This record gives sequence, C-alpha cells and structure tokens, in this order.
Amino acid sequence: MTPAFRRYVTADGFSQFGTQVTRVALPLVALLVLDAGPLELGLLSAAEMIGFLLFGLPAGVWVDRLRRKPILVTADVLRAVALASIPIAGMFEALTLAQLYAVAVIVSIGTAFFDVAHLSFLPSIVTKEQLPKSMGTLESVRSLSVLFGPGLGGWLVQALTAPIAIVVDAVSYLISAALLATVKAKEFPSGGRVSLMEGLRYVLGHRILRLVGLVGAMTMFVNGIWAIVQPLYLVDELGVSATAYGLMISGAGTGGLLGAFLAPRVIARFGHGPTMYGAAVLIIPITVLVAFTGPGWRLALYPIGMALLFLVAVMYNVAQGSYRQAICPEALRGRMNASLRFLMWGSLPLGGVVGGLLGEAVTVHQLLWVACLGTAAAHLPLVLAPAVRKLKLTDADAKQDSRVRAAPSR
Repeated sequence: MTPAFRRYVTADGFSQFGTQVTRVALPLVALLVLDAGPLELGLLSAAEMIGFLLFGLPAGVWVDRLRRKPILVTADVLRAVALASIPIAGMFEALTLAQLYAVAVIVSIGTAFFDVAHLSFLPSIVTKEQLPKSMGTLESVRSLSVLFGPGLGGWLVQALTAPIAIVVDAVSYLISAALLATVKAKEFPSGGRVSLMEGLRYVLGHRILRLVGLVGAMTMFVNGIWAIVQPLYLVDELGVSATAYGLMISGAGTGGLLGAFLAPRVIARFGHGPTMYGAAVLIIPITVLVAFTGPGWRLALYPIGMALLFLVAVMYNVAQGSYRQAICPEALRGRMNASLRFLMWGSLPLGGVVGGLLGEAVTVHQLLWVACLGTAAAHLPLVLAPAVRKLKLTDADAKQDSRVRAAPSR
C-alpha cells in the first residue's frame, strides 16, 4: 500500500464514519425533535440524494476536465460547513424542517461531486491490477464505519441529542479534506471541452454497464423507501431506543467486512461476472427474510438479515466497481462514473417521495414488505442475464473499450 493510498483510505475512513453517524442522527432529528411524519421523512430522504439527480452528469464533466483532488477537498469543506449549521441552530432552538431539507440538499450536491471524483481518483494512485484489492479495502472501511458508526450515532443521539451528534460528521469531513490535500497523485485531466453526454452514451451502449445502471437505479429507488421505513418501523412501531437502533443498523457492518475480505478472492477464483451473478441470486431470499422482522425474537431477523445482505451486496459492489474502473478509458472515467451515479443514485429521491406517500396510505410493516420485495425484484435483471454469468474482464469488453479509446472526444 503506497503512502498516497494510505492517506486516501484514511480520509475515506473518517468521512465514512461520520456519514454513518449522520445516517442515524439526521432522520432522528426530524422524527424525535421536529415530530416528522412519513411524508416529511420521505422528503428528507429525497433531499439527501437530490444532488445526484440534478448534478450527477455535470459533475462528470468537471471531474474529467479538472484535477480531481481539489474537487474532493472543496466538497468535503462544503459538507462540513452545511452540517455544522444544524447543531448551531439546535443550540438556539431555531432548528426547522426547512433547514434540515436545505442542509440535506447542500450536502447531497457536495456528495455528488465528491463521489464521482473519489471513484475516478482511485486509478490515479493504484494500478489496474490492484483495483479489486483496493476496492475491497474501501469496502472494508465502509463496512467498519457501518459496524461502529450507527452504534455511536445512536448513543450520541441519546446522550447529547440528535443535532449535537451531527457535529461528529462535520468534523470528519474536515479531517478528510486535510488528509486528501496531502495525497500525491498523477492526474491527467483533459483541460478542454468534453461532451456531457459522452459518458451516458458509453454506459448505455455497453451491455454490462447498462445492466449495472438498471439494477442500481431500481435498487436505489427502493432504498429511498428503506430510508423511511427503517426508523419508522424500528423506533416508532417496535419502540427500539436510539442506542439499540444504531446497534441494529451496525449489524450490517459485520457482513460487509466479510464481504470485502472475500470479494477479491472470489473474483480472482470465479471472475467478475459470476461474482456479480451469485451475489444477485443470494440477495433475493435474504431480503425476504428481513421482511419477517417483528416484535420479540423476530426483532433479531433485522440485524441478521442486514448483515447477510451487506455481505453479498459488498461482494457485488467490489466486482462491478473494479470491473468498470478497469475497462473504462482514463479520459472518460469521470463521466462514466457520473453517468452511473446519475442513473442509480438519481432514482433515490424519487423513491423517498414515493415511500413517503405510501407510508401515509399503508401500515409501516406493509411498507417494510414493499421495500424488501422491491429490493429482491431489482436484482432479477442480473439473475436473468446470461451475459453476466459468462463475463470475464478480458473478453469482448476489452475490445469494445479499445475502440472507445481510439474515438476522439466530442
């Protein structure tokens, strides 16, 4: 591991850890402090991801034209300042839902630029052969943050109130910015004009990336519903405390860690395609298991199911993430990642609004079933695609991408 990659991973660790604290604290601010209902939580979930819908594609143009490190640092500082306004307003008892929505939108815009630049920056500090292991390391960091971040977030909410807990995330972004500013990398931005739509055409014209985008869009749409049903069902319906709620979400991190450990080995043994296919097959019964969560002993089904779900989801993410980073030309990588983020994460705010409206019309447990069955259905296109099962990194995709390299940028 090079010094540049160590700083990159450490910065990611601080950022991911703080994000997981806010993942618990922000909806609890709305739910416990501002007495938000299902629709208000749905709108908050939508605001948290609206940046990908509005700026997902333009972010790719910026990332391909400019150096990526300054974009990462600026996005971290922007998110830190926005989040810091929540505890300040809370101290003066001036916090409102409107401010939460505004902060969520600003943070989501910063995240849209950061996420595209972060993915595209990685190949500048590691070799193509190191990508699966590097992606596995990043997923390990994310899983560790899921393992410990929500539990700490729940405890901070209970001990210090939800608005104050968000200070942790603001500080984590500042630390991330400071570390990323010291990373040395060889970047080769185009500096000239690049086509906004070229990345989208590349993704939609590629049989595997097009499928990854479709499954990701369907999954993230359903995740908008998950963001609402999770606090409503566990905290409101089943009476779980803030601390216990954070610990239950942390259960997913144990599975994610194992998935990140296994993914590079499974990919090396079976290939990227079979790993993606196997993960999609396993996700379907696991999400159905989570739907049976209820009072008493059935409460344990939620952390167990989420741990299993994260195990296979992380393996899928490492496989598809390292595959697309390896095959895409350098000059197009930012717009490719931005296009996939636009297609996938852009659907999440729509899911949040739909979930909020559904939450007003059905019971919370019925909404949980909708989320679980929706996640299972989202992965059917992968299961039904023979091309995924046979996919190898050195197959026809490499030939297709060599033709893309030879084509001039429009």
